[in-house]
Amino acid sequence: MAEQAAAPALKEIFNRERFDHIAAQAKAVAPEFDAELFVAEATKNLDALGIMQRMRQGAAALKTAYPVDYPQALEALYALALRIEHTFASLILPEYVALYGRHDFDRSLDALRFFTPFGTSEAAIRPFLEEDLERTLAVMQGWTKDENDHVRRLASEGCRPRLPWSAQLKAVIADPELTWPILDALKADTSLYVRKSVANHLNDIAKDHPGWVLDRLDGWPQGDPNTAWIVKHALRTLIKQGEPRALALIGAGGEAKVRVEGFSVLPQTVKLGGHVVITTDIVAASDKPQQIVVDYAVHYVKANGGTSRKVFKLKQFELPQGGRQPLSIKRAMRDFTTRKHYPGTHRVELMANGKTVAEGEFELVVG
Repeated sequence: MAEQAAAPALKEIFNRERFDHIAAQAKAVAPEFDAELFVAEATKNLDALGIMQRMRQGAAALKTAYPVDYPQALEALYALALRIEHTFASLILPEYVALYGRHDFDRSLDALRFFTPFGTSEAAIRPFLEEDLERTLAVMQGWTKDENDHVRRLASEGCRPRLPWSAQLKAVIADPELTWPILDALKADTSLYVRKSVANHLNDIAKDHPGWVLDRLDGWPQGDPNTAWIVKHALRTLIKQGEPRALALIGAGGEAKVRVEGFSVLPQTVKLGGHVVITTDIVAASDKPQQIVVDYAVHYVKANGGTSRKVFKLKQFELPQGGRQPLSIKRAMRDFTTRKHYPGTHRVELMANGKTVAEGEFELVVG
């Protein structure tokens, strides 16, 4: 059987063909745009650049190839946004605003709002937050009422304190009250796209201020299913840690009165590239229905021989009186960019409502 071809690197979103496409579309909306110069500038030393560097170089090339004043440039970029065929590639447009629009706050924030439905302006708004946090948050607060869910999501996602691929917002990490009005305004949003952002924003805060998050979410009315969804997903890190108040907020605050039957971690020896299967039955040992949250932890062996505990979600369910819940999960044992595996004994814990109820282990063989 022929080997499957490797997927192209993510940075190839911004390759020569993509920049040729952007150049042609820019020329179509602005005849004086120098397409040849744009491609030459955008593709300089391209092989050595990562995806974000390529995006930034492309945004700079737009300025070089179309050296007009900022309002005129935005007029062309608004038209160009409708023609770029790839959502991630469209991030070149808000990046232009981040690079060249900080002197024109109102016009630039309007532009970021316009561009975000085509991809996202979440990274491009960060420089504005860093330069004038209060003024930028005030505009984003207004976006929570926008009819477009992409714009409402930008209100939350753009000011996440620990937004991936972006600089941390130190002021928000220190004082989560700064973004609370935005999160509170979106607590029952009808869009899952928005709710995921709100939950992720709160989960970011919970890493530094768990008590603050628990206090705030305890005041949210969870009778609304949209609010309840945000609470559950916002507390995922604290739930994995077995934080009693977090478990109580999702209805699993009491100790799980259960028996564990048939717990197994197989195979007992697995080679790197294989997988282990964790199987068990959770059996009720209470005369009342219970909300049960089951997680599992793998104690990964480190290069120095020590271990690092990583918790994974398994299932949340209601367990009726006399009920039984079969559970099974397959865990891949292969290297990722975020984790390298080392040989040795890996301990496995099974937790119910934050308490360890069973343990096992497997031996990982590398090489």
